Amino acid sequence: MADEPDTYDAQKEAAEQATLPYKWSQTISDLDITVDLPAGIRARDLSIIIKRRKLSIAIKGSEAIVDGTLFADIKEEDSTWSVSDGVLNVHFEKVSQAAWWPCVVEGAPRIDTKRIVPENSKLSDLDGETRAMVEKMMFDNRQKEMGQPTSDQLKQQEMLSKIQSANPDMDFSKVQMQ
Repeated sequence: MADEPDTYDAQKEAAEQATLPYKWSQTISDLDITVDLPAGIRARDLSIIIKRRKLSIAIKGSEAIVDGTLFADIKEEDSTWSVSDGVLNVHFEKVSQAAWWPCVVEGAPRIDTKRIVPENSKLSDLDGETRAMVEKMMFDNRQKEMGQPTSDQLKQQEMLSKIQSANPDMDFSKVQMQ
């Protein structure tokens, strides 16, 4: 049985990510990179360039550890970096806070973003539009579980009721809502 081209290979992905000179993690809104530095390297020994769409990390006088075009735009002014206990920590805020990145820089091994399981967030953490959409979905799911009409079905019933009130002479017995 031949493998399908889109078959997910977690071991291959993990091996590819392990070859990177950095480790990275992300949430839907931000991205963190860590680089283990050689002993004795301090912040002043580093050359770090962070732009809206570019990242370069190098030890001064050495080849770059990371140098490339970021997968997507970041909020340059909200980006930070620090060195602590021999580890460089870089933090980015994503401009588009509604997308997972498959890689940090273009050309790097990619992860399967469909496999990401987001952490639970509180409704209060969401912007108004997203929160309203999530609350509607939660309401609709509860309604379905109880065998009750969803919010869209309730709106349809309300509109039909208004039309019936405005047109008492019409026969609505054969109207079917979908």
